[in-house]
Amino acid sequence: MSNQLKPAVGSQDHVQGPAEAAIEIVEYGDYQCPHCGSAYPVIKEIQKKFRQEVRFVYRNFPLAESHEFAMPAAVASEAAALQDKFWEMHDIIFENQDSLSNEGLFKMATEAGLDIEKFKEDIQKEELEQKVESDFESGIRSGVNGTPSFFVNGTKFDGDAQDLLDMLTENSTVK
Repeated sequence: MSNQLKPAVGSQDHVQGPAEAAIEIVEYGDYQCPHCGSAYPVIKEIQKKFRQEVRFVYRNFPLAESHEFAMPAAVASEAAALQDKFWEMHDIIFENQDSLSNEGLFKMATEAGLDIEKFKEDIQKEELEQKVESDFESGIRSGVNGTPSFFVNGTKFDGDAQDLLDMLTENSTVK
């Protein structure tokens, strides 16, 4: 089984942080996964602590058979991306994970400042579901078998978000 990220981060990805960062973290996540919800504040802590050293990438890996609203949430985040608000929607969904529902996603879209009429149209677009499926398939090719799964500089990280924070802290001059 592969443990290398396939494909490498590209223009289709949602990225935060400097392009020249020494550390690139890719998360495969599911917006309804409780473990991903627990990882979210740890990832935020990593981004805050290692601001200039870390580049963070999020790829959708909705476990639709286990989580009814994982796919709609992933599509909603991609619809938000069409209005340049992917990260706002990403954060709001994780911060309100207990409110996930079709109605809840519209409330979150409003909170993210999206044009709701455009959002309503965009979430119907097949290309957004295809983008999510493409992320999912890249996860399968990369050896993802659960969420959250992390890759550090292209190699699968064997641990959770706290393990990742601990490893970065141990190996950094930033304390």
